Amino acid sequence: MMFSFIVHVLISLFAVSNPIGNVPIFLTLTEGYTAAERKAIARKAAILSFFILAAFLFFGHLIFKLFDINIHALRVAGGIFIFGIAYNLLNAKESHVQSLHHDEHKESKEKADISVTPLSIPIIAGPGTIATVMSLSAGHSGIGHYVAVMIGIAAVIALTFLFFHYSAFISSKLGKTEMNVITRLMGLILAVVAVGMIGAGLKGMFPILTS
Repeated sequence: MMFSFIVHVLISLFAVSNPIGNVPIFLTLTEGYTAAERKAIARKAAILSFFILAAFLFFGHLIFKLFDINIHALRVAGGIFIFGIAYNLLNAKESHVQSLHHDEHKESKEKADISVTPLSIPIIAGPGTIATVMSLSAGHSGIGHYVAVMIGIAAVIALTFLFFHYSAFISSKLGKTEMNVITRLMGLILAVVAVGMIGAGLKGMFPILTS
């Protein structure tokens, strides 16, 4: 049971963060950097993203209480939001919340350290990823549950680091067509996850649906 939940967390977070699809963005942002500099930036961005997601995992319930957020409503809203990202991925488009506008890209190139913004936020630990983590943590209090989600977060962050670290190699082996196929596959998986979140939220809001 725990193993299947960890796999569910891993697949959900991997699909919504889409590290493979973010490889071209990382290469663009680190254009002109040495391999060692890229590795250092990828490592720092990964570490920061891990702590950001872990913070929302452990303190997300405080946000619920502070803003009087209903858990089931969060699942529905988060599912709709994530489905929007999935729709863009299914059409091989960049999500607006994870892509960079021209001004943001120009500003990031002028910064000495891009590992915080835009890499950690919003590319790795973006709104979709945060919403997924908060939804996974909603309604659960057992230590085993949190450990499972933490394992999933750590695994996805580690994979993201590896994809960024070997981004030049991956880009040389995968053409635009292959990248689009992978992106659409991630979109399909993410759409299924989103529908599941919406369904769970609706059942919680309207118990009559389960009768």
